[in-house]
Amino acid sequence: MKPQDFDTIITESNATYIAEIYARYLDNPQSVDQSWADFFAQLQDDAQDILAEMRGPSWQPRETRVVGGMDGYDVSQGHAERPRSNGGYAPIAAPQPVSIHSDTVRSAANDAIRALMLIRSYRVRGHLEANLDPLGLTPVAPHPELDPKTYGFTEADMDRPIFIANVLGMETATIRQIMSLVRKTYCGSIGIEFMHIQEPEQKSWIQQRIESIGNQTDFTARGKEAILERLVEAEGFENYLHTKYVGTKRFGIDGGEALIPALEQILKRGSQLGIREVVFGMPHRGRLNVLANVMKKPFQAIFSEFMGNPSKPDDVMGSGDVKYHLGTSADREFDGNVVHLSLTANPSHLEAVNTVVLGKVRAKQAQRKDTNREQVLGILLHGDAAFSGQGLVAETFDLSNLKGYRTGGTIHFVVNNQIGFTTKPSDSRSSPYCSDIAKVVQAPIIHVNGDDPEAVVHAARIATEYRQEFKQDVVIDMFCYRRFGHNESDEPAFTQPKMYDVIGKHPTTKDLYAKQLVAEGLFNEDQVKAFDRKFQSHLDEEFQASESYRPNKADWLEGKWSGMGSSHSDDADWIGQTGVDIDLLQEVGRAISTPPSDYDINRKILRQLATKAKMFETGEGIDWATGEALAFGTLMCEGTPVRLSGQDSQRGTFSQRHAKLVDQTNEEKYTPLNHIRTGQAELEVLNSPLSEAGVLGFEYGITLAEPHALVLWEGQFGDFANGAQVIIDQFIASGEAKWLRMSGLVMLLPHGYEGQGPEHSSARLERYLQLCGENNMQVANCTTPANYYHILRRQIRRAFRKPLILMTPKSLLRHKQCVSSLAEFAAGTTFLPVIAETDKQIADKKVKRVVLCSGKVYYDLIAERENRGITDVAVVRVEQLYPWPAKEVGEQIARYPGADVIWCQEEPENMGSWNFVDRRIEKVLTDLKHKAGRPVYVGRSAAASPATGLLKTHLREQAELVNAALGVK
Repeated sequence: MKPQDFDTIITESNATYIAEIYARYLDNPQSVDQSWADFFAQLQDDAQDILAEMRGPSWQPRETRVVGGMDGYDVSQGHAERPRSNGGYAPIAAPQPVSIHSDTVRSAANDAIRALMLIRSYRVRGHLEANLDPLGLTPVAPHPELDPKTYGFTEADMDRPIFIANVLGMETATIRQIMSLVRKTYCGSIGIEFMHIQEPEQKSWIQQRIESIGNQTDFTARGKEAILERLVEAEGFENYLHTKYVGTKRFGIDGGEALIPALEQILKRGSQLGIREVVFGMPHRGRLNVLANVMKKPFQAIFSEFMGNPSKPDDVMGSGDVKYHLGTSADREFDGNVVHLSLTANPSHLEAVNTVVLGKVRAKQAQRKDTNREQVLGILLHGDAAFSGQGLVAETFDLSNLKGYRTGGTIHFVVNNQIGFTTKPSDSRSSPYCSDIAKVVQAPIIHVNGDDPEAVVHAARIATEYRQEFKQDVVIDMFCYRRFGHNESDEPAFTQPKMYDVIGKHPTTKDLYAKQLVAEGLFNEDQVKAFDRKFQSHLDEEFQASESYRPNKADWLEGKWSGMGSSHSDDADWIGQTGVDIDLLQEVGRAISTPPSDYDINRKILRQLATKAKMFETGEGIDWATGEALAFGTLMCEGTPVRLSGQDSQRGTFSQRHAKLVDQTNEEKYTPLNHIRTGQAELEVLNSPLSEAGVLGFEYGITLAEPHALVLWEGQFGDFANGAQVIIDQFIASGEAKWLRMSGLVMLLPHGYEGQGPEHSSARLERYLQLCGENNMQVANCTTPANYYHILRRQIRRAFRKPLILMTPKSLLRHKQCVSSLAEFAAGTTFLPVIAETDKQIADKKVKRVVLCSGKVYYDLIAERENRGITDVAVVRVEQLYPWPAKEVGEQIARYPGADVIWCQEEPENMGSWNFVDRRIEKVLTDLKHKAGRPVYVGRSAAASPATGLLKTHLREQAELVNAALGVK
């Protein structure tokens, strides 16, 4: 027999055999096969690690070691240490050294090994026999690794003292004592998974925290009363809604009411540990209860919304949203500490709000200068099916420890209904638990029975303390149930008849806990009923008040948003003043073109920097990347921080940006824009993980909390944003209309046809244009570095915020014609939504056709026009597609009253801008009474794929559309 792993090979049948080999090894390691000698040597090291883990980070092993024995205690005249109940350590006397050759030592070592492995198995697998399911639908199956018989212990051994070196707080213990404590700690209403954690300090902290108290909190009478009160409120509110609005969707928390006292505990304990602000993100289930009983949104406001009244003042524009998607904010006081709470609005797309919350937390930590990440906490609530099924969960965990995205740990609370709409867990995931995805970041996972509210609150307390101690993610997986269907008008018995037969007979969590407290003598039944009546009376009063309730103010322009206005006001300035003094431009230019003398800069980059320096000497030839740097640098000198993230954004996908210079010797990084002047704001430019939805949601979240920073997300290629479509559709395009939440986020999407195939051509411009309405965002396709500079600065220099979807170039980054003069960036200049024909040879009266276009195709058109010597075709650039610049387009077309009007684009007819601009150009022509009547389309034919993957085909198609636009046959 070859040894493999002790957890596997130690069984009741072979334990004696292994012990005999081990005894021979103790006498003479050379007397056993080398594989067994290696096995026992490793076993001894593992056992010492176990002992060290149990004693915590402050314990240090002694230098003296018993050869072949299970040491972990001092065999000299020193002392070992025993954990105190309060987490400290007290000295204990060490046992006297004995001969390792005695049968007694070999037997004791054998017993110790087996006992320690039994204890370790409970730490690893005890959760498998924990009492987690309140419905008891799946009986707990005994696990052989949790049976003392597996380790060779018989009934006769149960009361025999065994030396366990102070593990579990006992120097010696019987197997019966060991089993009692490990069962209480690991197999009660709480099952903890933490042995996958690789950081010894974190693992040791959890062991000491739960083993010293048997994984239970000894609640005071007042503490138990508070838990009961929260359950009364949670259940009472759901019942009231169920009675008053029969069949109305509310996505109640019925069956998971213990969530409410658990959240209260996180807030209370968190406030004691320094938390001053909490950002919540959650799905629709339970949202109304959280709004009412945690966020303290007035009951009358919620009742009013059920009656169909608006959730905001009548004078505030927007579509609104269903009540179980809405957010709010409030201040709560706990033990004299005020904690600001905000619940982020979200769509029905489960888990989509996760990284939005993380972005808000990161921004609020920056505002508070909370560098230790102790004051602002993110709490994410999840459903079990979504937590295991949605890819954004993995993206959320991936961000948790990255330098540019970390928030000091998130508390994840899974309301585990053990069902997803109508889908059973066995059909919705391949892992044992819905929470297994959290192991990717070694987060501890606390499984808990939702029908044991004291255990749930205890789990919440441990999670809060762990997060504050280690600034790492932690998961609470609360096993509960969903008393009604997916919504209250759904019939769940159609698909889960057995489950809902059990649920129909199952008492509520509140009733079970009240019965427990009555049995304990804390209350009598009349007192419990009085709690219910008092809360019912309060709801009746609120219901009556709701009939006349009207919201009197919106909270969307408060705090950091104070002083901001709405883009819907008559005096809204959509252009803004964006030019700056030449001196400031030159100052930024020197910073970005002068490398530090003590850095070993790549020679190719040195040549680029020399070229940049020449741009500022001559005032000519400013390219795209330099224009961007001028926008960033001038804003930073004016006090506006800039954050840019995306895949490979530091260098730039096309090696154009080099925002961070890398020392070629030691790889230290230098950010030129952060060295313009003393007191300037900072640039944070990040190479993001290979994530679109998660990172875009994060950056959007930052803009919700911080309106005074320029925040940009860059797609490596424009169509990579496809993977973030939920964030774009549900948040960026519609967040202001639904939830009164403005955002100034910029999306940079490389776009343009260069013969690189379908996935590297189109940013799917048509999709963004289709989402445009009510001035909800801006979509632009700029053609000059100066216009790019101005449109970026415009994001900050206006009194309102709008998302900006910006098509950015690839080949134009180094195109000799795609440059601007320094004067075009200076004071008195601004963004041009339409750029007129610039060739002075084109006389208005001679023009036979006007070609309107946007983006890179402009340079192909003018190059071919010049090549052919054409002087009767004007080319006008529409730089901003939405909001549609009707006035500016009309002014340019009016210059050519007798000309045909062409819309030219690179994209296929069913893509790009055509279907968006067609009717808008027609209206301009109608208003002008222009002879053209309607524009003519020129571009690629409608296609299923955005572009060809064959270069020859691309070149032929491009030549054909350019010639057609110019009227060349």
